[in-house]
Amino acid sequence: MNLKITIVSAAILLALGTASCNQRAATQEEGGQAQAPSETPQESCNPLETREANVPEQKPTFEGQTRACAITSDAAFDVSVVTKGLNKPWAVEPLPNGDLLITEKSGSMRIVTAAGEIGQPISGVPKVDDRGQGGLLDVALSPNFASDRTIFWSFSEPRGNGNATSVARGVLSDDRKSLSQVKVIFQAKPAYDGTMHFGSRLAFGPDGMLYITLGERSVLEIRPQAQQMDSHMGKTIRIAPDGSVPNDNPFVGQAGALPEIWSVGHRNVQASAFDSEGNFWIVDHGPQGGDEVNLVEKGKNYGWPLVSFGEEYSGKPIPNSVTTREGFVDPVYYWDPVIAPSGAQFYTGNAFPAWKGNLFVGALKEQRLVRLQIENGRVTGEEHLLTDRGQRIRDVRQGPDGALYIVTDQANGELWKITPKR
Repeated sequence: MNLKITIVSAAILLALGTASCNQRAATQEEGGQAQAPSETPQESCNPLETREANVPEQKPTFEGQTRACAITSDAAFDVSVVTKGLNKPWAVEPLPNGDLLITEKSGSMRIVTAAGEIGQPISGVPKVDDRGQGGLLDVALSPNFASDRTIFWSFSEPRGNGNATSVARGVLSDDRKSLSQVKVIFQAKPAYDGTMHFGSRLAFGPDGMLYITLGERSVLEIRPQAQQMDSHMGKTIRIAPDGSVPNDNPFVGQAGALPEIWSVGHRNVQASAFDSEGNFWIVDHGPQGGDEVNLVEKGKNYGWPLVSFGEEYSGKPIPNSVTTREGFVDPVYYWDPVIAPSGAQFYTGNAFPAWKGNLFVGALKEQRLVRLQIENGRVTGEEHLLTDRGQRIRDVRQGPDGALYIVTDQANGELWKITPKR
């Protein structure tokens, strides 16, 4: 179905919604059919998730869309604590020499050495609004970092009486103490005086473009903008590294549409990654019973808030929402109960051959690392790792050595390293 028609239909459906819910309950997740993937029938198995669903009357659209087979890792591994004492770290980005670039929610960007020494804050980072879920958020290296030393980061930028997700770039000094040539290259519109759902994950595609995820700011009055083409809320964005808009973006030249938009209808995507074949995947932090994995395609509509599994965090139904609808893309996978996903990495290294091609996702609420086995665009197995550590996992990245690096979401945040067992 033409997306323009879908958006018009979506606006009509949203206009019918008059239900209200408790905003406080709706934001508890931090504290606490158009095109389906190719068929890979799920064999009879023991599902990993056996707890009662939040919304048991909702049924998956296709076999294997939820409660995948429990799988056990063939890879023996060790977990070492590289360092402690990080202040609510939000992202980790391995550097070519083995050190780690870390963002802290309060606004500091630091380098932690491979030996665990925490550096002083890097100067030159713009002011952030760190209320609620805001702050200094994701960070990514330029694809040409070895030669241009350029860093990109997302943050909740104060704007007048509100804020919104912005992305900046800057050049890291040779002594790694400061950023120069700092420039904000993207500012989400409109600004809003809220503290929730900034999205903010950054990922460079094989095309050299920067893909940005943006939340819909949570509250009922604002979330319909996830279906509006004149708003960046609830979208994924594709821009060039200098902030310009590629001519082949799907809505370039369409009246009333923001040209940066790549896909539509997302809630609060805090995890994104490209697989080895160049496909763009996101993991959306959904409503209660509605966290979902999506394979993102150019110009497609992923439904929120008109199409979603789950319910409001208050326990009330999502107004005028259904689990599947013609013209919208079904999620590849969803969790009910939720895991509260944040951070994602497709494993491509050589340290763990058994994990190649697997998607790793951090879980805030469930305090674990999730491993998804994906075959032909379907999730065929799920394993939960690090379940005994009792810490909220905020981000996971693969280093040049093939190790996985993890940061935990707490005032005394930790940086972990996963390596093959000796």
